[in-house]
Amino acid sequence: MKQFQGAVFDLDGTLLDSMGVWEQIDRDTLGRRGIPVPEDYAQAVALLGFWQSAEYTIRRFGLPDTPQQLTEEWHQMAQDAYRFRVELKPGAREYLSRLRGQGVPLSVATSSHRELFLPTLERHGILDWFDAIVTVSEVSRGKGFPDIYEEAARRMRRMPQECVVFEDLPDALRGARDGGFYTVGVFDSYSKDEEMRLRQMSDRFIYDFRELL
Repeated sequence: MKQFQGAVFDLDGTLLDSMGVWEQIDRDTLGRRGIPVPEDYAQAVALLGFWQSAEYTIRRFGLPDTPQQLTEEWHQMAQDAYRFRVELKPGAREYLSRLRGQGVPLSVATSSHRELFLPTLERHGILDWFDAIVTVSEVSRGKGFPDIYEEAARRMRRMPQECVVFEDLPDALRGARDGGFYTVGVFDSYSKDEEMRLRQMSDRFIYDFRELL
């Protein structure tokens, strides 16, 4: 893969092996309300921030909850998993270390909450490796648009054309490509049905980061 002047990483499903946590949370959240998880639900909320996901869920299923109540419920369910159990994807640490050694600035672009992922990055000793961390809540539109990646590039003082974006979802990669970024699709077993679309949206596709070492 060609050399880049900046690298932008999604977290859940890309750097972090965390999608199983969210699959269980979806089952528990809807299950206790007597609702089976629709097949398209995970994909529908994947590009949204917490608050937007809560609004969507309440609207779709006619729930009496407020977005504040639902996001607090999700946060409580995910907190222990992120703090103590969520691991890095294979080869992720080694690849990040190699980029740092080459002087490439690194950034995070995520839909997750800082209160969840910061302890995970700190536990793995990589939190201070990132020059910038941007969440969907800090930009106008979700990950189907280039906003979050453009903001990450700006904070690294790089142009989009100088940067690579790593993502595990096709629509997120489409947003990055629309912004002029080079895209790398990262396989995740929880979105394996999307592999063909992921390949189509990627300038390069990998099963894990060890392929880049």
